[in-house]
Amino acid sequence: MSGPADAAAVAAEAAEAAEAADEPFLILGIETSCDETAAAVVANGSAVVSSVVSSQVDLHARFGGVVPEIASRAHVQVLNPVVAEVLVESGLDGREIDAVAATVGPGLVGALLVGMSAAKALALVWDVPFIGVNHMEGHLYASFLERPDIELPTVVLLVSGGHTMLVLMEGHGRYRMLGGTVDDAVGEAYDKVGRYLGLGYPGGPVIDRLAADGDPEAVKFPRPMLNEGLDFSFSGLKTAVVHYVRAHPDAAVPDVAASFQAAVVDTLVTKALRAARQTGAKGICIGGGVAANSALRATIATACEEAGLESFVPSREMCTDNAAMIAAAAWWRYRADGPTPLDAGAAPNLRLV
Repeated sequence: MSGPADAAAVAAEAAEAAEAADEPFLILGIETSCDETAAAVVANGSAVVSSVVSSQVDLHARFGGVVPEIASRAHVQVLNPVVAEVLVESGLDGREIDAVAATVGPGLVGALLVGMSAAKALALVWDVPFIGVNHMEGHLYASFLERPDIELPTVVLLVSGGHTMLVLMEGHGRYRMLGGTVDDAVGEAYDKVGRYLGLGYPGGPVIDRLAADGDPEAVKFPRPMLNEGLDFSFSGLKTAVVHYVRAHPDAAVPDVAASFQAAVVDTLVTKALRAARQTGAKGICIGGGVAANSALRATIATACEEAGLESFVPSREMCTDNAAMIAAAAWWRYRADGPTPLDAGAAPNLRLV
């Protein structure tokens, strides 16, 4: 009777044999952790064959945030068409797929179950392995899809609506948590400030656009915990914006947006650089939805250049939730651990380390 170690060894041999024969090991990835329904086919963990993302932003905008029940129902409605589209774009009919991967957590439990159920069904039909992937591990691998030569160890700044964390990626599958948020995630702070300013949902892209026309020094907003270790806090900054606008109702919104964004970016970049210095990392990667922010992207690149570090900034398409990053992470996870049991459940609070 074979065990997990035997399964992992067989998986590693299969992946290595495909590489040695110069044949693509094709993984179909599925991502449904929140409000994007996505599927992608990735070869050997690095080459995107096809990728499709269906956004639910319009469905949730009038509620000012993601409604779990609506998200789950939307995934049910569009997942099959999304998978069909990604297969058509790849020129495959499913029989060439070597494994099927899906996000198992963290995320909305109902949404996760939709993607997992579909992935397991396809794995059974095609008689291929199922691979469960941590959503945050997927974001770690987004940069590798465009820069497979990234030198490790590297510090990864993961910033999204639900997460803000600094991770040291020491090797493939080997991570060390350096710091995280003690209250609001940075993307959550963006959305709350955007909602208070009447900018709608999601707030991040709108604030980013308005900030381009504002003065980032107009308001001296605080940089919470700037000089205290590698953890983050954004609740106080959000509150400072609310208090300022109440006291100055005629303040120019672009100036408020620019000043808020300057405080956020200053905090993120300062701590990422501190983490790189403390760990001796070769460079800094950014990932997650907030990594699409123009100020963060420009500032981290400049700061790394000045500090003599490499900077790895994925394309905006790879920053937001997508299935290509899930398939990429699945390639490494499969080689290390083998297939995931089909009775594995969703883990909405799954941790990276």
